[in-house]
Amino acid sequence: MIRTIAELFYEALGHNLPDAMAFRSGGAYVPLSHGEIQARVERLVLALKAEGLQAGDRVAILSENRPEWAMTDYACAILGIVSAPVYPTLNPNQTEYIIRHSGARVIFCSSRGQLEKVLQAWHRLPELEAAVLMAGEVPAVPGRRILAWDDLQEAGRLQEDRRPLVRTWAQERDPGQLLTLIYTSGTTGEPKGAMLTHGNLVSNILAALKILQLNPGRRCLSFLPLSHIFERMGGHYTMFFSGVAIYYVEDLDTLPQCFLDVRPQVLLAVPRIYEKVYAKIREMVNAGGLAKRVVFHWAMGVGKQVAALRYVGRKPGMVLGLRYAVADHLVFAKVRARLGGRIEISASGGAALGPQILEFFWAAGVPIFEGYGLSETSPILTINARNEVRPGYVGRPILDSWQGKPFLKLGEDGEILCQGPNVTLGYWNDPFATGEAFDPDGYFRTGDIGALDEQGRLRITDRKKELLVTSGGKNVAPQPIERLLATDKYIAQAVVIGDRRNFLSAVIVPNLGNLHRWAARKGLTYASDAELVSLPATREKLLQRIDRINQQLSKYEWIRKVVLTSEEMTLEAGLLTPSLKVKRKAVNERYAAEIEALYEN
Repeated sequence: MIRTIAELFYEALGHNLPDAMAFRSGGAYVPLSHGEIQARVERLVLALKAEGLQAGDRVAILSENRPEWAMTDYACAILGIVSAPVYPTLNPNQTEYIIRHSGARVIFCSSRGQLEKVLQAWHRLPELEAAVLMAGEVPAVPGRRILAWDDLQEAGRLQEDRRPLVRTWAQERDPGQLLTLIYTSGTTGEPKGAMLTHGNLVSNILAALKILQLNPGRRCLSFLPLSHIFERMGGHYTMFFSGVAIYYVEDLDTLPQCFLDVRPQVLLAVPRIYEKVYAKIREMVNAGGLAKRVVFHWAMGVGKQVAALRYVGRKPGMVLGLRYAVADHLVFAKVRARLGGRIEISASGGAALGPQILEFFWAAGVPIFEGYGLSETSPILTINARNEVRPGYVGRPILDSWQGKPFLKLGEDGEILCQGPNVTLGYWNDPFATGEAFDPDGYFRTGDIGALDEQGRLRITDRKKELLVTSGGKNVAPQPIERLLATDKYIAQAVVIGDRRNFLSAVIVPNLGNLHRWAARKGLTYASDAELVSLPATREKLLQRIDRINQQLSKYEWIRKVVLTSEEMTLEAGLLTPSLKVKRKAVNERYAAEIEALYEN
């Protein structure tokens, strides 16, 4: 039984695949065998040790998905170094915060563009000693130590006779040792570093594999950010351990072609990926004329019946089976072909998947198993098992109990609480947040409200904490964005919308005084404040102001559309709490129709 990620690495080498990992170069995939990966990881370990790095030190990784990301992570795990992944899409200020807060001594960067973020802030990072550039020419920067990946590999190669020592160092790791810091946005916007141990991740991997078996020799695509715990645990550790070949997608624009080139059997994705495939199919159907639309709707009618049977492990009878064979030939086989034609199992996480999307893919013969979890829980808490799928539910807990207590339970207010081998130690250098995260009985507070059905399957009904999770799996703290919006002279109040949506929008109350003056300068006529707010020119003006604010944010935080209202959000209107905080649920309900209209097109 493996106990650490270091042990997992060496156990996985036994699969001996010729394409354990593969990366695109010149439009084609270049495979790396388990043997080659072992050599590169061990050489990196030797080089890092020669640099003076030791157990407990922190190393940041700022990179898109690629083999070097994975190999850096495994090298850190073997040495006991704590990795701190940084999303490559973060802006320079956010990147700087994570490097500084984690106390990283070294940072690995995928490109000159990512390195530039570090160079801008280096003078404010007293603990940062060196940067490693994975690809490209190393720039000469006075006073800064920048190393090339290839030079570290060469430094390790010069110590080839010491490579056998690396496996002995791996055996020194302990399940309770800190493995990584996963930075997740807090509701105040200050990222918090969830501390996860070797044992946290290993326990989650083994528990998940008991429910969803994976066959060695299969292929998967790795395109969700490795900085995200879902891809880290599932698409990185679990695939490698199971002998599933990992094909990296560095640029999402190439994803459709990668499906055709790799023809994966295993798929891990967030809801937004499935939504895009579904939307593309519907777009093609709507553009194809009446006959095509009629055939599609007929096929979906048949597919829905078949999907309902597949959820519980049943097969259609003769008549339905014949009808489905026709529907499959006309429609569903083409859907599978867009994904390479060989998907055997897929999973969705990071946000809720709409039941309609789930039904569509099951009808098409692409079984999606939805799960639920958080960065702080490594991440899986529940997952839909084979033959037990129920749309709208995220499955049963992966464990029944832990150390004599329920693994997962609901609090008096319905909050989902958990304790177990996969739960974080707390937050790095933040004892207050750590204390707030656990109840008096030691259960982690997820901040989500849920309900259990008669079979113990969980349904997420509400979000207690204010953190938004987009359908792309991005965690967004709305309050800092709202505060930024409210600094504009034309905006009085703002409430960010976007939980489980594919982009952010906002309900905006304009500053009517400033808006009146602007309207007078423009010569606009209107009979009431409501009419002024509804004018197309007003909407265009507010969107222009918001676009300026967007430039200060990461792209996934951009406000794309708005609901404008002249009604002030007040305590009397039921939109503010007694302490004058926004009641998000009340705002969502008050403007439900307008919000839904934003996301229809």
